[in-house]
Amino acid sequence: MPALVLLGAQWGDEGKGKATDLLGGSVDYVVRYQGGNNAGHTVVVGDQKYALHLLPSGILSPGCTPVIGNGVVVDPAVLLSELSGLNERGVDTSKLLVSGNAHLITPYNITVDKVTERFLGKRKIGTTGRGIGPTYADKINRTGIRVQDLFDESILLQKVEAALDFKNQVLAKLYNHRAVVAEQVVEEMLGYADQIKGYVADTTLILNDAIDEGKVVLFEGGQGTLLDVDHGTYPFVTSSNPTAGGACTGAGVGPTKINRVIGILKAYTTRVGAGPFPTELFDKDGEALRTIGGERGVTTGRDRRCGWFDAVIARYATRVNGLTDFFLTKLDVLTGWEQIPVCVAYEVDGKRVEELPHNQSDFHHAKPVYEMLPGWSEDITKAKTFAELPKNAQAYVKALEEMSGAPISAIGVGPGRDETIQINSFLD
Repeated sequence: MPALVLLGAQWGDEGKGKATDLLGGSVDYVVRYQGGNNAGHTVVVGDQKYALHLLPSGILSPGCTPVIGNGVVVDPAVLLSELSGLNERGVDTSKLLVSGNAHLITPYNITVDKVTERFLGKRKIGTTGRGIGPTYADKINRTGIRVQDLFDESILLQKVEAALDFKNQVLAKLYNHRAVVAEQVVEEMLGYADQIKGYVADTTLILNDAIDEGKVVLFEGGQGTLLDVDHGTYPFVTSSNPTAGGACTGAGVGPTKINRVIGILKAYTTRVGAGPFPTELFDKDGEALRTIGGERGVTTGRDRRCGWFDAVIARYATRVNGLTDFFLTKLDVLTGWEQIPVCVAYEVDGKRVEELPHNQSDFHHAKPVYEMLPGWSEDITKAKTFAELPKNAQAYVKALEEMSGAPISAIGVGPGRDETIQINSFLD
């Protein structure tokens, strides 16, 4: 049985939650391997809508064990609040596992995030202000606080004091912000220990054993390929690796154990936050995509920037992730357009380029080269098979598949759990 990585093939918000949930009934474990509560998933089950920020989408599938891997940064207040909210709605959250090696978002990480972004002004990155970047910076600087540190008060105090020795200097002298008191931070963090302790486990051992036993493990990325700190539109990126390689480091499994890598593609393109976006629309079409598609961030509440489908970044996602399949979402949003533009290449300094420019400045100035595809007006939300789609919708999907470089194995034709056309099984 396979181990699968499921990730965003654009700038995030492609509908990973629905794809994960679709597989949830057949999957034994769903693993978040990077990011934090800066990534949101909306999952619709029947007439119920669930907004998940930190928890893996598999938590909504009764037979599935949800896992927060070592590569995730965890805000304990958000984690417990999200668990409480699901419990109140009758969702069983008792099977959740949290890696003791995952790093914790502390109150001072959130403070640093907010004051730094304000200080940058027009040069700001567009972070969510939730402390994600500063927590990853502490991890790399070896001054981070891990989940396991909650259970040793002496170690926790020593680590918090060490982290604040430098941070308080920066906060006071550069940002004119009052110093953070270490004892207050420790007291707050210790208040979460008893509530979290029952979820903590050696997740790397559990997941490797599960794969060896033939169980199905799904690794779920947050954000998207173009927000990867190494392979995205740097510096307008997240602080971790949502790409497929991040699943190995963020969950503690070797690359030889991954069988399939599934990229989630929206039938058009969206982005939240600052940074280059070649196909972005500033007209009525862009507003229509935003309105019809409900393009507002699950976690941030910010309106998403909208544009036409970009085959150049889809090909790039196929390459850097080694994608074996695509899940195309929100095809229904495009219903009603007489013609639908698709970006097939860029124009950079008067030259046509069909691969993502390596130079960031070239990408920032890239102009989309569009090919017009015929649209459709028929309602597609009731379609259960590919053949039931209008001919022009079929042609649109086939064109995107050919341009993107991997087969489209499933298509989202509506927001509901059952509004999906499955063409090929992800579990073969």
